[in-house]
Amino acid sequence: MKIAIYSRKSLYTGKGESIENQIEMCKQYIFANIDNVAESDIVVFEDEGFSAKNMDRPQLQKMLKEIKQKRYDYVVCYRLDRISRNVGDFATLIDDLNSLGVSFICIKEKFDTSSPMGKAMMFIASVFAQLERETLAERVRDNMLMLARTGRWLGGTPPTGFMSEKTEKIDVDGKIKTACKLKYNQSEIEAVKIIFQKFLELHKISAVYKELIDLNIKSRTGQWYSKIGIKQILENPVYCVADKNARDYFNSQNSDVCFRETDCSDEMGLISYNKRDYKRKNAPRHEKSEWIIAIGKHKGIVTGQEWTAIQGILESNKPSSPKTNMHNDYSLLSGMIFCSKCGKRMFARLRKTKGTDDLYDYICDSKLQAGKKVCDSKNLNGQQTDDLVCDYLMQFTNEDSSIFKLLNKLKNDLKDQDNVNPLEDINTRINKCNEEMDNLVNSLTQSNLEPAFMQRLSVKAAELTAELERLNAKKTLLQNNLNLVSDKEMQIEMISNALTSLKTYYKELTIQEKRTLIKLLVEKMEWDGEDLHIFIYGE
Repeated sequence: MKIAIYSRKSLYTGKGESIENQIEMCKQYIFANIDNVAESDIVVFEDEGFSAKNMDRPQLQKMLKEIKQKRYDYVVCYRLDRISRNVGDFATLIDDLNSLGVSFICIKEKFDTSSPMGKAMMFIASVFAQLERETLAERVRDNMLMLARTGRWLGGTPPTGFMSEKTEKIDVDGKIKTACKLKYNQSEIEAVKIIFQKFLELHKISAVYKELIDLNIKSRTGQWYSKIGIKQILENPVYCVADKNARDYFNSQNSDVCFRETDCSDEMGLISYNKRDYKRKNAPRHEKSEWIIAIGKHKGIVTGQEWTAIQGILESNKPSSPKTNMHNDYSLLSGMIFCSKCGKRMFARLRKTKGTDDLYDYICDSKLQAGKKVCDSKNLNGQQTDDLVCDYLMQFTNEDSSIFKLLNKLKNDLKDQDNVNPLEDINTRINKCNEEMDNLVNSLTQSNLEPAFMQRLSVKAAELTAELERLNAKKTLLQNNLNLVSDKEMQIEMISNALTSLKTYYKELTIQEKRTLIKLLVEKMEWDGEDLHIFIYGE
């Protein structure tokens, strides 16, 4: 008989129903209520620091996988919500366990799926567990709405143009309460005003980007404003005045607007809450219907009418089709060369001079976007560069070249690794352990054994179980390493084929096929304004 114990705790703590306490209480229940169970019959699965809102937990998933392999007769947990707070997930789990003939026991609520009443009561309890979770989520949102009405800044990095200022207030009980509000950062707010002004004039983020560079306006980090940064400023309601136009706009987006029309202001700015899940790094923004909008304690710089118009322009500027490829059908190395001065890629651009329709140059992307003020790296003659790079690569296609010698050495090294297969030894040791385990099981089934000898056999069985787990883990690691060796062999073969193809079929290949072959051979290309440096794999 095999029994799985599952334990979970949302936060790491040694207090209350810790994982250790849950496991100990489960074991006590098992030994008191299930006959003929030894310590070695119990396998423990622990998830600490995970919520029960879904089933995406490593140890839970491992247990479920082993259950499907019919390794267990019982699954025991301390409390129902240790497994799940979601009725749908829980119902699916119970159905799966029933179909596999596995009983589920919850010791706190005293549920046991081996009886019809226990099964019914368990589903009822799971409904209440889900209700508790949904009520908690609703309570959190209600608290957020209450804070929103105060217009407080709840912390984090202040938006560009603002800084956080602490305020103190004495409540009716005489206690001093502190809060934060936004106030202008004078060195930045003027730049933000220019961003809004220029966008209303030019209607393009790229045009605003160039204007800021021409005006020598940089961000708080001392770098040029990025296009993404400019867009985020234009979309942030914190700069918008909390007037009627702004209120009407957010009502039309189904946002939670926390002020009445009579509260509208022609001076104070907006504060937005719940724009994204700040617990998750780089989480995408929520839809505006999930935002909470309130009147802040800072002054806005753009009217609601202007801010609403800007959102319309941004929406209309979104591309209707997927982003086009950065390459073209006439140049070989577009996007493959890097500028040493600024680190950006260099792209091919046709010359605009009359009579040069088929001539092109490689130009640094910074220079293309913002001109020489950002990067003054010289351009590269396109066709000439393509020809020189191809001539340079051709010297590596001879079988006596250094790269061919390196590839042959790598092939031989990998063959030597194939000849020594450590998996054979691991499999032999695993088989030996299994044989010993079978012998022990046969011995334990004999009824005339002394208790002391039985105890020694149980200890030995536990040792063999631990050894098997260790050997199986090592086997998995070795198999992964062998897969890596196989991948390396494939990569070496691809590079060898690329060299052969480059020499034999180069003139017949398309631009796209030539680019693919070059990427297999060249690790990186850098232009420093005078020389093009080509870094070959293995050189």
